[in-house]
Amino acid sequence: MAKPEKKAVIQEGGFIPADRIYKKSHDRGSMKMNDLDLPPSVKDFYIGGSIKELYPPQADAVDAGLLEGKNLVAAIPTASGKTLLAEFAMLRSILNEKKRGKALYIVPLRALASEKYDRFQGFESIKKSDGKGISTGIATGDFDSSDEWLGNFDIIVATSEKTDSLLRNRTHWMEEITVLIADEIHLIDSPDRGPTLEIVLAKLMRINPNLQVIALSATIGNADEIAKWLRAELVVSEWRPIELKEGVFFGNAINFVNSQRAIGEKFRDGTISLVVDILKEDGQCLVFENSRKNTEGLASRVGEAISSLIPEETREKLSAIATEARDSSEVDTARKLALCIENGSAFHHAGLIAEQRRLVEGGFRAGTIKVIVATPTLAAGLNLPARRVIIKGYRRYDVNFGLTPIPVLEYKQMAGRAGRPRLDPYGESVLIAKTYDELEDLMQQYVLAGAEKIWSKLGTENALRTHILSTIVTGFAASMEELLDFMGATFYSCQKEPWSLKVIIEKIIDFLVDKKMIIEKNGLFSTKLGELVSRLYIDPLSASMMIEGMEKIEEKKIKFTELTLLHLVCSTPDIRQLYLRSNDYDWLSDVVMEHHMEFVQMPAKFKVDYEWFLSEVKTACVMLDWINEKKEEEMVRRFGIGEGDIHALSETTLWLVHSLAELGSHQKRSCAQKARELAQRVEYGASPELLDLIQIRGIGRARARKLYNAGLKDMEMLRHADPGEIARIIGTKTAARVLRQIGVAITEKEEQRLLRDYSKL
Repeated sequence: MAKPEKKAVIQEGGFIPADRIYKKSHDRGSMKMNDLDLPPSVKDFYIGGSIKELYPPQADAVDAGLLEGKNLVAAIPTASGKTLLAEFAMLRSILNEKKRGKALYIVPLRALASEKYDRFQGFESIKKSDGKGISTGIATGDFDSSDEWLGNFDIIVATSEKTDSLLRNRTHWMEEITVLIADEIHLIDSPDRGPTLEIVLAKLMRINPNLQVIALSATIGNADEIAKWLRAELVVSEWRPIELKEGVFFGNAINFVNSQRAIGEKFRDGTISLVVDILKEDGQCLVFENSRKNTEGLASRVGEAISSLIPEETREKLSAIATEARDSSEVDTARKLALCIENGSAFHHAGLIAEQRRLVEGGFRAGTIKVIVATPTLAAGLNLPARRVIIKGYRRYDVNFGLTPIPVLEYKQMAGRAGRPRLDPYGESVLIAKTYDELEDLMQQYVLAGAEKIWSKLGTENALRTHILSTIVTGFAASMEELLDFMGATFYSCQKEPWSLKVIIEKIIDFLVDKKMIIEKNGLFSTKLGELVSRLYIDPLSASMMIEGMEKIEEKKIKFTELTLLHLVCSTPDIRQLYLRSNDYDWLSDVVMEHHMEFVQMPAKFKVDYEWFLSEVKTACVMLDWINEKKEEEMVRRFGIGEGDIHALSETTLWLVHSLAELGSHQKRSCAQKARELAQRVEYGASPELLDLIQIRGIGRARARKLYNAGLKDMEMLRHADPGEIARIIGTKTAARVLRQIGVAITEKEEQRLLRDYSKL
């Protein structure tokens, strides 16, 4: 079908029927950077970075009014320059002499926030009229802080959850935002994160009516509906700087729509054949698997197969990365990862700690690591393209339905990683079929299919409960009519009538009134408790469970312990409880028997919810081991989780235990002080006696314990200790950093002497 030869300009009113959406017309002349209506310093910055002309979809966005302050939805493929569109809009507004702007860049993941932050720091060289460079801040911290200091920056990068928290804490600089970027806008479809992103966008557009909104995604089946909601111009394109070939591997060939590519490499595992084939032509490879265990096993087998293909100079670099990976942790996963890296492969999943993921991503970007086998979390925005992407596990385990095929949208996200701009002549994404029938099914279901429509996930009680409270607390609505009016500004209202939410909202209002978080009298008004719950950024149901739990502790005269409080927060909907394995039931039953007097409430064994209770107890036991300084290797084996899971769980638990302490103080409960002390222990994973030492940067819980056991029990004792003794305990370089930090002068010469003395031991 011929594409219409017209510009990507949407008619006045911001919406165009789906059958008239501009796809691509690239017989136009190229658009030069020098021709853009941007400040000269911005054009010089990009031209200096070798960007002299725009890609066709970028030019279409400019034609659609990007540089005129119009809202824009850009549904264009990965690697086609979406981020550049955001940068143009941000820089144009920030350097506007008539009205100095401020930009907020919203991302779905912390890792992506760090990536964008690093990128935008390069704008420091672009000077404003006051002579200062354009500054960038990043907001990923506490959920009950207003972070007013971030208002000093020109660009703020934040997750949607952190942005929502800043709105609840009435952060003043939010009113100064002139450009809002919503990256990966298709995640509105996510039941977990979608409602927060949707509410955040609705609130920011209401606070700042003249806000320019730029929504970005590679895959939206109904981009026209998003554009209608945001009153935005729409650019949809399939153009990529590198051709993407999507196909299915079967037998000994990749089958594309109109061609085949024979794979000469013959391994029993077809995935390894595909990997070796692309590495022999100097490409890199991303493989997506459906479980952590599978990623580790496949990465190991791939490493063995490709080891002989790695040149000597690359092997030396791999060895250095492997050493860092091995030193990053004492858990066996670090050793497995290091062995893979030495052979040129790596695995990547949420069970790894941040340092290990950073090493893998950095090694792959540098071209040193040749293959990453990952779970799909890697496809969610991180900039890690490869010449060939292999989707090995296209079925995902679902607790209700078992193994189910992934959505087309998710497949397209993974496939879009294929092809590195300026490095690859093409990109290939490959599914793997075992039979001819499966080959045909995969071609129809994924290769030839379009991404599904995305749907608002706002219409459930769980999703709305926290947002209804915050909408009342922050003054966006003070009555049922105003609540429904506010909901009329959401994406939900573009897909369904806002009045269809009325029954759910009424139920939530009744709950909030009953729990004394709001008052319904000639309108809707928040109480002090409601304001606190909203500011703490917890589900009102979680807050209610914590408050009732603390009441029961006093009513039943429970001799509460750390386990009592940890189980209380681990029973709330704000924490993801751990799955039970078959071998967990026995030891968990023993724990419950031994500590039955410490639980606020415990269902009878024959009740349906007893299994949920055991899951809560297991989750609490992870944190109990954590604060009692159990070795992470032991914890990984005992609970069947990764080290990264322990760290992620400790972050969530810290937030909830802190909330418990705040609610306890507000309600004047006897366990509030214990909760405050527990929060410190959860933060550092340590016993109370280590808390002074562990607050020194660079001393984790393991080093703090070594120092304490050697008699160096606090910061003051460290200051007066022999530096050589400290070096023997925690290593020379760490000792030197620690001593400088606590005010002990140590020269580089002294550090070298310590290093020599230490090496003689």
